[in-house]
Amino acid sequence: MRIIGMDIHRVFAEAVALEDGETKRLGRIGMTREHLEDFARTLLPSDHVVVEATGNATAVVEILAPRVARVAVANPLQVHLIAKAKIKTDAIDARVLAQLYAAGFLPEVWIPDAATLARRRQVTRRTQLVRQRTRLKSIVQSILHANLIPPCPFADLFGGKGRIWLRAQYLPDDEREAIERHVEEYDRQSDALKGVERDIARAALSDPNVTRLMTIPGIDMVVAVGLMAAIGKIERFDNPDKLVAYIGLNPSVHQSGDGPAHHGRITKRGRANARHLLVEAAWQTVRSPGPLRAFYERVRSKRGNHIAAVAVARKLAVIIWHLLTKGEDYSWVRPSLHAKKLRDLELRAGHPPRRGQKGAGYDYNITQRRREERNRAQQAEGAYRRMTDGWRQRGARSKPTDATNEERR
Repeated sequence: MRIIGMDIHRVFAEAVALEDGETKRLGRIGMTREHLEDFARTLLPSDHVVVEATGNATAVVEILAPRVARVAVANPLQVHLIAKAKIKTDAIDARVLAQLYAAGFLPEVWIPDAATLARRRQVTRRTQLVRQRTRLKSIVQSILHANLIPPCPFADLFGGKGRIWLRAQYLPDDEREAIERHVEEYDRQSDALKGVERDIARAALSDPNVTRLMTIPGIDMVVAVGLMAAIGKIERFDNPDKLVAYIGLNPSVHQSGDGPAHHGRITKRGRANARHLLVEAAWQTVRSPGPLRAFYERVRSKRGNHIAAVAVARKLAVIIWHLLTKGEDYSWVRPSLHAKKLRDLELRAGHPPRRGQKGAGYDYNITQRRREERNRAQQAEGAYRRMTDGWRQRGARSKPTDATNEERR
């Protein structure tokens, strides 16, 4: 078996072949589709190719995979022999990748399927558009601040009332023209955002896992689709701890010898976007009654708001693993709220509004129905509090005094 190690860059890739313990430099390959296809024709069906996870690694795998037996993608954060090498060249990096794969010590990453890749691209596009719109808002606010304009009295500066207020403010001609350009660009980005969200919503309607995650209070279409894009197939996680570690919400542990284990902050390794989405969902979840709010308040009383929110995010990751693995909805789902989420998802997907008709989401408008569902969630919250009230509180161990040592003797 021949192993091909490739050190990928933006313009070219360095390739090395490892066979029978001997390495042979194959030279540089241009990072274009034509050059990679020509290189793929020179490979054997029994070859194994190893590359590092980079921005263009997915396209390389797509071209080379049909021509070889297997393409492995290495985790660059865990390939310490490359990251910490004193003598580092492209040929050496490619050779180390091939040697690690041959020895069975290569830390690989999961290669998503085509549907998951498409979902990740859509989620990335939406995130970029949201950031661009936020940046435009910040630029307009900075212009107003520089010209001594007081804060906008309305919640949304780019809303209807906010724009009327903005046009009434005194500004120099060049500043007013700049704001008008930024507002026009904001509208263009908003239209593009609606188009991307429409495509995401259409795909989400046919995915039962997305609608299942939306049964959890605080998780909407954006969070559910972002999490499923990061998770992909739940079957690749044997237990919830692996999913928590994949998202980077597991605490760091330092232990040596027979000494005690010291737990620190979360590792923040893995899918950063999924971690941020879970933390945002945690803040929304604890606003509604239920066991998760009781858990948040119990942790907050000892560790503070932010650590408690991260703890809830980790709890959400565990719940998500169980829901996806067992194919079940959240136990404390609020049916009318979930129906409203699904209706909002349909509207984002471009379904007709059907004004005047009472659909599945109409129950959310009934005060009595919402009150009944909140009462049920409050009962679950109270049950959790009663269960945890009797738990022993762990405190810092006090050092033995001289008197205590004397008594032990």
